[in-house]
Amino acid sequence: MDSSAASIPSWLLRHLQQAGEAVPFSHYMDWVLNDPEGGYYGSGAAVIGPGGDFATSPSLGDDFGALLATQLADWLGTLRASGGTLSVVDVGPGEADLSVALAEALPALCAGFADRLELVLVEHNPGMQRRQQARLAGCTTLPVRWSSWEELQRHPVQGVLLAHELLDALPVDRLIWHEQQLRLQTVALNADMRLQLDSVELPDALRSAIASWTAETGCAMPPPGAADGWTSEWHSALPAWMAQASDALSTGWLLVIDYALEAARYYTPRRSEGTLITYRQQRAGADPLTHPGQLDITAHLCIESVIAAAVAGGWSALDQRRQGEALLALGLAQRLHALQALPPTQLSDALQRREALLRLVDPMALGDFRWLLFGRGVGSRFSDPDTPDTPDTAGSALG
Repeated sequence: MDSSAASIPSWLLRHLQQAGEAVPFSHYMDWVLNDPEGGYYGSGAAVIGPGGDFATSPSLGDDFGALLATQLADWLGTLRASGGTLSVVDVGPGEADLSVALAEALPALCAGFADRLELVLVEHNPGMQRRQQARLAGCTTLPVRWSSWEELQRHPVQGVLLAHELLDALPVDRLIWHEQQLRLQTVALNADMRLQLDSVELPDALRSAIASWTAETGCAMPPPGAADGWTSEWHSALPAWMAQASDALSTGWLLVIDYALEAARYYTPRRSEGTLITYRQQRAGADPLTHPGQLDITAHLCIESVIAAAVAGGWSALDQRRQGEALLALGLAQRLHALQALPPTQLSDALQRREALLRLVDPMALGDFRWLLFGRGVGSRFSDPDTPDTPDTAGSALG
């Protein structure tokens, strides 16, 4: 990873100078993503969608949200007898594409109890919240409100919490294997007042957490055969986030949808630079020190780490599935097939929808996202497919 960078914006320079010495990479990542003055999300600089810095499943059209709404309606229906409001909580809603799609689809799917539904958005970045409020200003299908974690913890809801492409943007610690020692990567100013990467000894608390995790999973850190300079991520923010989410929900489900890998594929000698990646103008990069505050920075999740943090936070691990499998079970192939009935005047729209639907299940793209399901006081799992469709058979639905 290139450790040089262009001139440092004044807001970031203030953070670094106030911090004094080198700071853990997680601090730097938090600043450049969430600072309200200059952070990518905090200032509202993020541009999400096919014409922005990166595309998400909901940004490709309404089909993703409509299919997911089918699953949510099934779960919410099991809580009908409980009485009270049923909440769908979108945590880190981005451009609110998913929230809008759910608000449009859920009332019809929840006939008989739609008047008990509400949509709650949790967004701690003021720049993004302003854009979400503008996007949902005219929503009349569901009551919509914004809430903080603290408010939800004081007044927990029942329903479903959604973390869609959220946890991959939580600040991560970076671990580096150097001179036969596992160390913590840091970011600092060099003599030329530019950013550079360095490392320090692991703090005792982090060393202990890693030791406990490796003992529980049997996954060595670093993996055998790792070369000097081997680098990877450690998701230090996950336990606190999972505990907050648990306190915010009295009964219901947490659905995590994100890039994720099993530990054996995550912490491997071959993945010598970890999973950290940047996005700007539809281009992926590997240097998080360039253009601070102007690009997205993400890291894949380790499935075992997510599950361990969730269980420690009070959740039960219920189910997991690849996105392609989940969406096919919810009727994506039928949607593809239905496009054939559209009149010739809608051919352009049909082809665009076809391309978007196939991207959602493409195992080389969004179809490999993981859906990880957790619960509090509930036991439901993902819907099962009626037929053994695969991405290939779905792709042939239009001939």
